[in-house]
Amino acid sequence: MVTVISLGIQAAEERVFDHPYIEALVVAILLGMAVRTAWEPSERWRSGIAFSAKQLLEVAVMLLGASISFAAILASGWLLIGAIAATVVIMLAVSYGLARLLGLKTKLAILIACGNSICGNSAIAAVAPVIEADGDDIASSISFTAILGVLMVLGLPLLIPLLKLTATQYGILAGLTVYAVPQVLAATVPAGIVSTQIGTLVKLVRVLMLGPIVVGLSLFVARRRKASTRTGAADAGAAKAAAISPFKLVPWFIIGFLVLAALRSFQLVPDIAIAPVTKTAAILTVVSMAALGLGVDVRVLSTVGGRVTAAVTLSLMLLLGLSIGLVHLFK
Repeated sequence: MVTVISLGIQAAEERVFDHPYIEALVVAILLGMAVRTAWEPSERWRSGIAFSAKQLLEVAVMLLGASISFAAILASGWLLIGAIAATVVIMLAVSYGLARLLGLKTKLAILIACGNSICGNSAIAAVAPVIEADGDDIASSISFTAILGVLMVLGLPLLIPLLKLTATQYGILAGLTVYAVPQVLAATVPAGIVSTQIGTLVKLVRVLMLGPIVVGLSLFVARRRKASTRTGAADAGAAKAAAISPFKLVPWFIIGFLVLAALRSFQLVPDIAIAPVTKTAAILTVVSMAALGLGVDVRVLSTVGGRVTAAVTLSLMLLLGLSIGLVHLFK
């Protein structure tokens, strides 16, 4: 129902103004959050909401690969790829240092740094078992991510006129700052297909940084354990680190995205299929944004610790500032 109302509002805007001033996906998020504030979904609804917010949006991202050629990646140049990698490394160090300065524990600081610098909850989920973080640390680090993720999706497009960003610049900015790959899609759709494609590519490079980071942390933890004790537990820890599967580091929908992009690059996806695929991805995105809104209870803000909130928010603001400075290098 939220999706239908949102699409109806966008259609009405198009009829009256010839262009939607507020996209359906934005309406879906706001309307979903409003409904969630007044209504607590029962168990009967929660599984469907969770499926729509996650799996459907991942399918939308995967389908987007059919409209992107690897030539676009090569055209971006090694300068952009290097800048993305450098941004991730810098923000890992800065976020970790900031969290420690605010008095947070080492493991919690690592989770926050990885979540903000790479890909939000996905990075936290991948790193947590490697550093053996406890449930409280995991819950604390991800509790604020949903709220900030929605705020970024809603607020980032406002920077386009304020900073006079081109489609390319905005795509880079969204890819560098928004938490999850699906949220990049939501944040860039209002700016057009060019921003969406570039934003997704930039974000994919960030996500691919998760592999080396997790492997590095695994080796570091195993080495520290081995140095502190020469028991069999150290060998077990090292074996656990070595057993990490690449498929757990790279989500399935990113692999699907890359496969479809490869097929498109070799012209195995016909031009006539692009429009319906893109339209399907757009509709699935609106459905997912409605579910995302229904899954966000703004009252959760009162349950998050002040230091965690400060660490996550300040880290995100620093990332945004660094990224704004970087995008001005790319026209």
